Amino acid sequence: MALINRQILRDDSLEKWEEIGSGGFGCVCKVRHKDWMCDVAVKILKDGTSSLFLSSYFAYLMDLASCEFVLRVHGIYEGSLSRSGSSMQKGIVMDYMRRGSIESLQKDLSGPPPWPLTFRMAREVALGMNFLHSKGLVHQDLKPSNVLLSDDLHVKLADFGLSRVSTSVLNSNIVTTGEVGGSFKYMPPEAFDLSYKPVRSFDIYSYGILLWSICSGKEPYPDAPYSLVKLLISRNPEQRPPCDDLVEMRVEGLAKLVDLMKSCWHHNPKQRPTFKGMSLLLCSLPLH
Repeated sequence: MALINRQILRDDSLEKWEEIGSGGFGCVCKVRHKDWMCDVAVKILKDGTSSLFLSSYFAYLMDLASCEFVLRVHGIYEGSLSRSGSSMQKGIVMDYMRRGSIESLQKDLSGPPPWPLTFRMAREVALGMNFLHSKGLVHQDLKPSNVLLSDDLHVKLADFGLSRVSTSVLNSNIVTTGEVGGSFKYMPPEAFDLSYKPVRSFDIYSYGILLWSICSGKEPYPDAPYSLVKLLISRNPEQRPPCDDLVEMRVEGLAKLVDLMKSCWHHNPKQRPTFKGMSLLLCSLPLH
């Protein structure tokens, strides 16, 4: 299905709404498109999101449909969610990914994926992020729940650029408490400064923490609140998720991946690698 510039989808073309997730930006619903005869995902954004933002957001996503590791966006939803009789809502219509995300896969497996799949995911996320960065985009929210999975477990990056929504729309508590579904645990130390302007090194740090989460099958800094994570990683360059257990494993290619994640979460943003360089390095990891 080809993207159509600024395509608007309304209630009369959608049915069988089922909420399948929620987060700092709103809820996500699985919906049946009557004409396309397939399921799509609709991310309903919090009240206050402007039509101007959605139009500009969708416009700059138009060029991204050609990347196999970036989630395809079909248009903008505007409707009243007739299933509940609520007021006018706005959202983004995307491909529906039945296999969920890396986060849901971790929960299903109660641990990390098999190593060949882990290495493949690491490489595909890097390729997808390199594509976004080549387009001048910064993701700003790279974490397991935002890396979706196709039927054959290839990655699809989602929710890139949504941090451009104003904090007043999202809820001012996000800034002070960090309650964004764990997003603050993937933020680099410099980003805790309220005057910080996101650049590519933000995503590279997040990728390092994401790699650790994929390899360990765990959440970084479990149960640690925003204030503690901010204090620890900002003041101590060595305060990062523990890698001792990973280092001790005798898995071909894993030592190289651990070194890569450590370089990604370097305290100095200028010392972090690029996704282009990492993509080339990750090609040498065993995928079978």
